[in-house]
Amino acid sequence: MSHPLFEKHRATLDGALHAIATRGYWSPYSEMPSPKVYGEHAAADGKQAFEAHLGKSFELDQPAQTGWGGKESSPYGIALDVRYPVCDHEALVAAGQAAMKGWQAVGAQGRTGICLEILDRIHQQSFEMGHAVMMTTGQGWMMAFQAGAAHALDRGLESVAYAWREQGFVPAESHWEKPQGKNPALVMKKHYEIVGRGVGLVVGCGTFPTWNTYPGLFAALATGNAVIVKPHSNAILPVAITVRAIRAVLAENGIDPNLVTLCVAEQRSVTQALATHVGVKSVDFTGSNVFGQWLIDNCKQAQVYAELAGVNNIVIDSTSAYKAMLGNLAFTLSLYSGQMCTTSQAIIVPAGGIETDQGHKSYDEFCADLAAAIERFLGKPEVAFAVLGAMQSSATAERVELASGGSLGRVVLASKKLDNPEFPGADVRTPVLLACDAADEAAYMEERFGPISFVVKAADTAAAIALSERIVNTHGALTVGLYSTRQDVIDAMTEATWRGKVALSINLTGGVFVNQSSAFSDYHGTGGNPAANASYADSAFVANRFRVVQRRYHV
Repeated sequence: MSHPLFEKHRATLDGALHAIATRGYWSPYSEMPSPKVYGEHAAADGKQAFEAHLGKSFELDQPAQTGWGGKESSPYGIALDVRYPVCDHEALVAAGQAAMKGWQAVGAQGRTGICLEILDRIHQQSFEMGHAVMMTTGQGWMMAFQAGAAHALDRGLESVAYAWREQGFVPAESHWEKPQGKNPALVMKKHYEIVGRGVGLVVGCGTFPTWNTYPGLFAALATGNAVIVKPHSNAILPVAITVRAIRAVLAENGIDPNLVTLCVAEQRSVTQALATHVGVKSVDFTGSNVFGQWLIDNCKQAQVYAELAGVNNIVIDSTSAYKAMLGNLAFTLSLYSGQMCTTSQAIIVPAGGIETDQGHKSYDEFCADLAAAIERFLGKPEVAFAVLGAMQSSATAERVELASGGSLGRVVLASKKLDNPEFPGADVRTPVLLACDAADEAAYMEERFGPISFVVKAADTAAAIALSERIVNTHGALTVGLYSTRQDVIDAMTEATWRGKVALSINLTGGVFVNQSSAFSDYHGTGGNPAANASYADSAFVANRFRVVQRRYHV
């Protein structure tokens, strides 16, 4: 018998399955915080719901609670003071393992239906989530609503769709009959049970606590596993809201809510002990190379899906839309103060300059024009505050200070600190733009997270493409861009990105930017270079999270 929640959300699932097969634009979650979509009172109710968390204890009724923790500091300078349950990690693993029996029993269809209901429930809390993401990460409001709610839900749904499709390839049973010539045939009945591998651990990041968490969370959950979510210490609230919503839906459907728990761990040793626990069979991580590599090296009992640091780059050969190109680049480098894993860091330009619709532009002219475009784009305070957001961490602000001092290259555009009248405590910085030679690899050949970019002077276009490929192969990248009016150059860059296994954006001059990724259509990462060993999302991202256990007998 079909599960009622599967039938309730079947149209959404069918839409997602069609989208991942056709790769066109589609989303069931509106990215615009419009009263016409969400209701007249949704915005006010969501803000009130967020504010109700402040200064309070966030109850989750999880097992083996030993105290309260959480010391989030808002990049906007407001007081959060939310306390979260601290639970013994061994008990969370044991509780998750116990809950998996009931989760397996509802079958792939039941799990899919319940996951779809969870996503719908979180969608109803979009404004609450938007404020929680904004105030813990420093994102601007519109970005927090879109990336923190709607787009994160897209990515979660994408994982559920892939999980359903992969599990759907496995029949529940079969009738096996092998002819034996004149003798009676060998006849067997065979049953195939989809079984989760074990507890999944999802380690969140501080800049995108939902967008980067939902893919692994829902991939593990939909394939039959319990999940423990360990959020970044400065972005707990969005994850706590998520976990509470999940636990409520599970309980309503007769599933032990301890299938999904929150692990607030202020000491890295706790995270390490949890990640290497024999019961943990998958680990999803977004963050630094150091800890990511530690997980890969030490979590031998688990499959690790890691998104690490990279050096995203753009090669500029020529353009037929110079002004539009500069505007696109200015937005790309400014969005969320460059605090995105997809933001371009190295812009590689031939030493002889580039040909444009406005005539030949020398390397120095391009540097000056890009700096002017950034200043022009951020010239209106209301635009600057909405786009830049705030520095998520003091370490990022310190990197900006260092870069602005000129130690990494010639300063083409110095970073400025802006005062946001709405949030006087916010640390708002404009991008810093540096010029350097290709030989100055120590400057640009490592990720410098934040609004820090380099215009790298290469010998010519061929050398620029070769440098881009070497950066990708050596240090990894999630995004690469190209501007060129010449087909041979486009072909050469395309082949370079095939070898480097990195996504390529060509001649972006409109409302799409290299650091944006659209669920159901764009693969976020390929898993083929050092920046990530997995993709959001593809079949490989879900298929290794479950096992098929068969039983057979003669009939």
